[in-house]
Amino acid sequence: MNARSPKIIAAAALWLLISAANTGARAEALHLKLDDQITPASAEVVVSAIARAERDGSAVLIITLNTPGGLETSMREIVSRIIASRVPVIVYVAPSGSRAASAGFVILISADIAAMAPGTATGAAHPVLIGGGEMNKTMDEKIVNDAAAYVRSLAEKRNRDPQAAESAIRESRSFTDREALDKHLIEIIARDEWDLLAQLNGRTVTRFDGSQKVIQTANQKLAHFIPTFRQRFLMWLVDPRVAFVLFAMGMLCVYFEFQHPGMIAPGVVGALAIVLALYAIHLLPINVTGALLIAVALALFVLEAKVQGFGVLGLGGIVAAVIGSLILIDAPDPEMRLPLSLALAVIIPFAIILIVMVRLALRARHTKVATGLAGMIGLRGRAETAIAPEGRVFVRGELWRARSQTKIVAGENVRVVGVDGLTLNVDLAERDAAVAPKQASAIDGQ
Repeated sequence: MNARSPKIIAAAALWLLISAANTGARAEALHLKLDDQITPASAEVVVSAIARAERDGSAVLIITLNTPGGLETSMREIVSRIIASRVPVIVYVAPSGSRAASAGFVILISADIAAMAPGTATGAAHPVLIGGGEMNKTMDEKIVNDAAAYVRSLAEKRNRDPQAAESAIRESRSFTDREALDKHLIEIIARDEWDLLAQLNGRTVTRFDGSQKVIQTANQKLAHFIPTFRQRFLMWLVDPRVAFVLFAMGMLCVYFEFQHPGMIAPGVVGALAIVLALYAIHLLPINVTGALLIAVALALFVLEAKVQGFGVLGLGGIVAAVIGSLILIDAPDPEMRLPLSLALAVIIPFAIILIVMVRLALRARHTKVATGLAGMIGLRGRAETAIAPEGRVFVRGELWRARSQTKIVAGENVRVVGVDGLTLNVDLAERDAAVAPKQASAIDGQ
């Protein structure tokens, strides 16, 4: 071995160590864009992003937020994970024109650094309940007090104005970016993520546990966190509007498959749609009364088709379905509920299609079979030979073996009263009314 080899190896090892150290010192800033309602899928994405930032040793995690609000349970899960994060989390309301309302406001307040772009807004976090009455007023007061205390505690721990934060809950106040900065609800107004990184550099943040950390973001690169296909699909699926439409389409497809067995495609599509809708619905808070009203509406639609209630049952079903749809999602955020326009646009066509399909099915059930051996019952023919008790008859242009309980002379007119394999049970045509009244009422095939 060359005498210089150990020195070369040592130099290479030292260079690798220095490179690794420099790479660790220049840890990238992880960036997540959250542009949707706050749902269980959103919470899963945020939790995954924080875990990735901790695993990679990122300097910060920037969550660019634009949301009208969402579910309280998902919001609290996100806040809990932000509080426990080992990496400083910066929530940035952007781009211009965006908002962090309702649940988004609480997420903004919980961040290590809260930032907004010019022309954005936040606040309006007052929870809303459906209906009125003393019980709902009492429940509303409890929910508001709980939300106010929760936001106030977050603001105090993050050294933000607790009174201003509480006003967004109790008074539904909203704040522009400048008002939020003046009220000490945020720390930074930044044009974009690069401006945000520049303003973050060298800033000392107090973590939720009281420890302090200096953020170093000079010359940082933004590493974008891209949710998995499953997470993106769930974020689309958990939208109550998507789940509602999928469920309605799936019900119609499955019913069509039951009425036309063997088509396969409607059954497969309908089953998939219903399963996906039920999976999305189980992730959402469901009002039992709303679900029962929708079930009652389905029953009324079927009854309208069966008893022909002159539209009264169908109209009652539409009203029940609309009311049930409006209160189906038991969320305090109105943005998570089904809009009236969507409920009407789905329910009215659904009711019409279902009633028509049920009526067609009932009409087909009472129609005489006209094909196959069963379709021969009631047809007239002529005895080609004497039948005592067996012989041959000419029916529908064909010769058939026949059997009769009475003696029939060749040439007499007969009527088919039953089919036994390839043998026809027949009787004299003029005796049908007395011998086989049920068969005599069938449609004559000739």
